Amino acid sequence: MKNTNGNCLIGQSGGPTVAINATLCGVLNRAMETNAYDTIYGMVNGIEGLLQDKIINLSEIFGSQAEREKLQTTPAMYLGSCRFKLPSPEECPDTYAKIFDIFKEHNITSFFYIGGNDSMDTVLKLSNYAKEHGHSVQVMGIPKTIDNDLPITDHTPGYGSAAKYVATSLLEIAHDTYIYNMPSVTIVEIMGRNAGWLTAAAALARNEYNSSPDLIYLPEVKLCRETFIKDVKELQKKRENIIIAVSEGVKGVDGDYLSASGDAVDSFGHKALSGAATVLEDWIKADIGCKTRSVILNVLQRSAAYICSATDIKESLMIGSAAVDAVKDGITGKMVCYKRISNDPYKVEIITADVDGIANAEKMIPKEWITDDQSDVTQNFIDYARPLIEGEMKIPFKNGLPQYCDIKHLQ
Repeated sequence: MKNTNGNCLIGQSGGPTVAINATLCGVLNRAMETNAYDTIYGMVNGIEGLLQDKIINLSEIFGSQAEREKLQTTPAMYLGSCRFKLPSPEECPDTYAKIFDIFKEHNITSFFYIGGNDSMDTVLKLSNYAKEHGHSVQVMGIPKTIDNDLPITDHTPGYGSAAKYVATSLLEIAHDTYIYNMPSVTIVEIMGRNAGWLTAAAALARNEYNSSPDLIYLPEVKLCRETFIKDVKELQKKRENIIIAVSEGVKGVDGDYLSASGDAVDSFGHKALSGAATVLEDWIKADIGCKTRSVILNVLQRSAAYICSATDIKESLMIGSAAVDAVKDGITGKMVCYKRISNDPYKVEIITADVDGIANAEKMIPKEWITDDQSDVTQNFIDYARPLIEGEMKIPFKNGLPQYCDIKHLQ
């Protein structure tokens, strides 16, 4: 007899991470394990793709456990992404009518959207519209972002793996830099527009022989040129080679981004940023004159699955699974979140929170986790972040390269 459970639709949006496909895999695993839906669909390129009716059958593509296992360690987004800001129903009622017509056409009873701040705005708008217009579709947000800046959730899927990449890169840069017996300053620019979680993770590179990064500058505090030069000069009295971690979104004393490039903005109205490390490099060359170079990690930490955190992948599977359970329990208009129980031993549980307290909001590093001189992080941050980068996954390789899922459908 044919099941009558209805179907679900899953989308991914925002910037890529190492763990977002593990979250997708968690949804697939739980939905198939519980026979929760007749068919599991995926929309290619997020809400924008949905409006173009770009829908694929994930039940067929990932029917085997082997394919799902490959998916969980495939980086970026199997379903693709978009940079589309869903307008309000008042602005574009036809857009919402079309979305819910597509839901009806495919008998969609549950909608899962995996993403960050702006994606949760989409979850909020669709959930509110469904309630106001009597649609029975349940809408569930699932977090993801390497920025780790979503409120309420203790951390976000994808952050632990990106933090591990950042810390590893800083350690490798230290090994590279320390071989030279000459005064030098290396500045490493790391992603982070308004929240410095990813840049702060550079501190995890420190060990029994490595003290770098020697200085860490975050968007949460303003950076004064004179103070910065003084910090560097003081360190030069103690060591030859100095390594600095700086967020791309670090701001000057006037409150403006050091790296803002003119008036350019993206589709969400975010200021275009580029070159905070270059600005600091120019300051040092002008005011100190020693050998200086800047390294910009840019997108590299987003899809480095070969060095992913096992904690991150396992928790991403868990939160995807929990999202299915929450929806089947009748919950809608929420986001599944991590709630930390303890640091040592490290333990989290999954809860749900109203998405209207999360959408379009940002969680910054607590002020008490930043040192008084505003050039480093405290032990509180280390205790928070260390468990998130623990463990390694076994990644399949072929011909010397990581073996990932085929993404021809995105090309």
